[in-house]
Amino acid sequence: MTAAALFFLQVACILAACRVVGWVASRVGQPRVVAEMVTGFLLGPSFLGWAAPPVYRALFPPASLPLISLVSQIGLVFYMFCVGLEFRSDLVVRSGRRAAAVSIAGIVGPFALGWLLALVLRANGGLLTGQVTAVQASLFIGTALSITAFPVLARIIGERGIAGTSIGSLALSAGAIDDAFAWMILAVVLGTFTGRAAPAIVAVVGAAGYALVMLWAVPPLLQRVLARDSGPDAGVSPATIATVVGVLMLGAWFTETIGLHAVFGAFLFGVSFRRGPLALELRRLIEPLVGSIFVPLFFVYAGLHTELRLLDSPWLWAIAVLIFVIACCGKGLACSLGAYWAGASAREALALATLMNARGMVELILIDIGLTRGLITPTLYTMLVLMAIGTTLMTGPLFGLVWQRSEEYAVDAERLTAAGLR
Repeated sequence: MTAAALFFLQVACILAACRVVGWVASRVGQPRVVAEMVTGFLLGPSFLGWAAPPVYRALFPPASLPLISLVSQIGLVFYMFCVGLEFRSDLVVRSGRRAAAVSIAGIVGPFALGWLLALVLRANGGLLTGQVTAVQASLFIGTALSITAFPVLARIIGERGIAGTSIGSLALSAGAIDDAFAWMILAVVLGTFTGRAAPAIVAVVGAAGYALVMLWAVPPLLQRVLARDSGPDAGVSPATIATVVGVLMLGAWFTETIGLHAVFGAFLFGVSFRRGPLALELRRLIEPLVGSIFVPLFFVYAGLHTELRLLDSPWLWAIAVLIFVIACCGKGLACSLGAYWAGASAREALALATLMNARGMVELILIDIGLTRGLITPTLYTMLVLMAIGTTLMTGPLFGLVWQRSEEYAVDAERLTAAGLR
């Protein structure tokens, strides 16, 4: 079988498996992204490689993995561009102090626990690579524990019908701040990982310069170019799509070249778009293809690195459980205390904590970067994947238990119904 034929077969099997697992997930009230994360795990060595080794070896031979990786990386670039288009800076400004309190607490709390956890992981050989310093390990683990998957959060809030409510807006704005801060910290970690001053300076200064260009210089220039390409009533023309994709690829190339990751360039380019008809139309054109094909490929590629048999001792399983407990308690307790301090009711603070605990695909992207850049080992990668899947699985059900029986939910639901939004 040729490499192209095998790749087409892999895509067909991945999409079919996602449809089956997605159908099951929909019956138990889980979002599609959860089904895709679980599918990646099921098609990897931890399940398919264990249940049917000949099938696994024939479907995913090692020689085929670079092609899956390359295509999934292209998909990640488009996915993070859509995440940037969805980023709501207006919500951050509108929610103000309360959103900042929830977000800062949700970062500081997990970082403090992550610092202690990093000391444990460094003391236990085989979890962090030898070239990672204590500071780098603490920053990376803290980022992995503190991140909130903004896209997953937005979808859960939309599916629950609370996008226009106070709890929904506050969670979205806090999640947006959380994600932006986490990516900045990861950029610093990657920039200093070489151990030499020059590459670190190039990475940090290059990232800052790129952000300035994308957020202040590119929007007016791009608006003029796209207005000329599309015309007032032409919608998104082929010329517009070519221009956007070309700039997107240049941004991904630049951030990859300076030692960060292509997703940074894609995300910031998406953020640079002003919210309006063009951004909505681009998302309408790109998201279905990316979400239906490229995102499942990334999940399966992540699942191919997730090997439960690496956790071959009670001690390693104890560390995996410890990571999960610290991730849930650190994020949940910190966010609930931050929300309560900012004036939220006890039930609202608890509901916010359950929403902010979702990691989802953003977590997998982060730890995949850590694995490919040599910060973490496959064993720790497996532990963090289990944490990401577990925290995402529990978000929807826990939020339903906490919020949908509350008086606040009844008031919001009545208001939305009266406004014709439900």
